[in-house]
Amino acid sequence: MATAPSVSYSMTVRLEVPAGGTAVSQLTTAVESSGGSVTGLDVTASGHERLRIDVTIAATSTSHADEIVDKLRDIEGVTLGKVSDRTFLMHLGGKIEMSSKHPIRNRDDLSMVYTPGVARVCTQIAAHPEDARRLTIKRNSVAVVTDGSAVLGLGNIGPKAALPVMEGKAALFKRFAGIDAWPLCLDTQDSDMIVEIVKAIAPGFAGINLEDISAPRCFEIEARLREALDIPVFHDDQHGTAIVVLSALYNALRVVEKRIGDVRVVMSGAGAAGTAILKLLLAAGVKHAVVADIHGVVHAGRDDLQNAETDSALRWIADNTNPEGVTGTLKQAVAGADVFIGVSAPNVLNESDVAAMADGAIVFALANPDPEVDPAEARRTAAVVATGRSDFPNQINNVLVFPGVFRGLLDAQSRTVNDEMMLAAARALADVVLEDELNANYVIPSVFNEKVSGAVAGAVRDAARAAGASAADVTTATSATSAAMAD
Repeated sequence: MATAPSVSYSMTVRLEVPAGGTAVSQLTTAVESSGGSVTGLDVTASGHERLRIDVTIAATSTSHADEIVDKLRDIEGVTLGKVSDRTFLMHLGGKIEMSSKHPIRNRDDLSMVYTPGVARVCTQIAAHPEDARRLTIKRNSVAVVTDGSAVLGLGNIGPKAALPVMEGKAALFKRFAGIDAWPLCLDTQDSDMIVEIVKAIAPGFAGINLEDISAPRCFEIEARLREALDIPVFHDDQHGTAIVVLSALYNALRVVEKRIGDVRVVMSGAGAAGTAILKLLLAAGVKHAVVADIHGVVHAGRDDLQNAETDSALRWIADNTNPEGVTGTLKQAVAGADVFIGVSAPNVLNESDVAAMADGAIVFALANPDPEVDPAEARRTAAVVATGRSDFPNQINNVLVFPGVFRGLLDAQSRTVNDEMMLAAARALADVVLEDELNANYVIPSVFNEKVSGAVAGAVRDAARAAGASAADVTTATSATSAAMAD
């Protein structure tokens, strides 16, 4: 599958060229003939004989960017100056910062923000711990916790290398939901230690977002933290992905006029994301689901599921799916299926596999950057195609849900997150796409749709309150002083 130039590999090249002649057109020709794209060209200084030009270029990879620079260097009369990688420039010094909500202009401000005035607030919280939500940043803060063991498609790269991703996550929390999120990259991959660390830091936060922790450890860590803490614990790689997939499926089924309880769903991938998607689909009413991993279709009689060392999550899949007892390979299972959902590896299916699916087939090929099947090929016979990529329609992107989910949880002062809240989030996200907007190329809204975060937050907040999961539901008024304070 050909890869188009991407802003992810965008650079600005400073060049000096002769003021006259065809040097400028030679620049754009050299870039385009190399497969790049000129996205900006600015003259930053001009003289009678020479021009200084900043050319902004999109490439397909780091090596491709280097090839383009070499082509520019070879143009006669061109002097190559500084080459700036725009993505790296955006990360210089980090992408987030802490700032004070109140100016500290004089001694009075200092006395209220810090000592001695702050002691009164500390005393109030010591007497009434529930007031920490109202009188500190806790009410609007989320910890983004990782051990760096499963970062994007990069694998186990460790906590320091994971930090740019966690910073980005924190920036998205702020941009889309006004939440203050803090990246916490832990230098341990011991499950017991991670659980103890998160329990120890939890008093300062109203929610925990687990991120990029490898399976099957992520299942155990999440379950133990949910049991131990009185704030919601959400593993976005699992639950965020599941919510967006279900939301897109709701609308895709509207396009093809099928019912969720009638369709046969085949999934590729039984890791963290795949398991969470499966569980939410079952909660939403899917009755016919088959899952395949690297060893083929998961079924109760498979040889590797007969020993005591089998991954418990995989055994759960065998016990709760595949009611027809399908066996064999993924390709065999997908024949005649209504829906394919891939969260696994590139190119596990081809065009003929998609053509063998049922009429009105739905294909969600979510492996990134290379999907399970070429989207262009899938679109020739499938009715609806979605990917995890931004250069195709129907991008399945977790940023559609995790800011709104946490906004709703924090607003409800929820102590947990459950299937009902996630189902509400999926339905709310699907409903952002209006009936007159819905079509095969628009089953999920843009991440920049201004309605998304508010719709998801409202649905989650209402579901949390209906479930009695709010901290406010289990606490009473604290004191006359507390009651008089502004919320």
